[in-house]
Amino acid sequence: MILAELPPATPLFRAHTPCWASQPLSGAGAALRGGRFNREGIAALYLSLDELTALREYQQTSAFLPPATLCTYSASLSALVDLRLLRQGPDWDDLWHDWREDWRHLRFEQHIEPPTWVLADLVRAQGHCGILFPSLVHPGGTNVVLYPDLFGEGQSLRVVDPDGRLPRDQSSWSP
Repeated sequence: MILAELPPATPLFRAHTPCWASQPLSGAGAALRGGRFNREGIAALYLSLDELTALREYQQTSAFLPPATLCTYSASLSALVDLRLLRQGPDWDDLWHDWREDWRHLRFEQHIEPPTWVLADLVRAQGHCGILFPSLVHPGGTNVVLYPDLFGEGQSLRVVDPDGRLPRDQSSWSP
């Protein structure tokens, strides 16, 4: 594995379903059913290095962009596994080359464990707080999955909301 860092005040982006914009740091949504790099029950935050990638990731396979709340984050993180460098260096186990597998198909249709969950287990066991990886829906874009429970000293992620515009709870979505 090759490690990277996000220097202080690195901007990250995420498009949220509006009713969940009150919890932009929770990672609970990914914990419900799992994600590409997290098992069910493991909180994970999926963010992007640019706004367009964040929107494309939110859109996924839909022809239309559903309503979204785009949030900006400020990060300072070290020791992130950097899959953008997968073809460089001899330190990558062969399993890493399977990270592009359709994890949803494997998990929900074939009922088998996605290899990316095993990779995430390895990353977490080594104490790394996240993985940088190329976007599969926006060529040239980069995503990052973060495991906030593994943030160490000097590592941080905060949502940028200086005017307090994000909702504080879900009460505005009640009928």
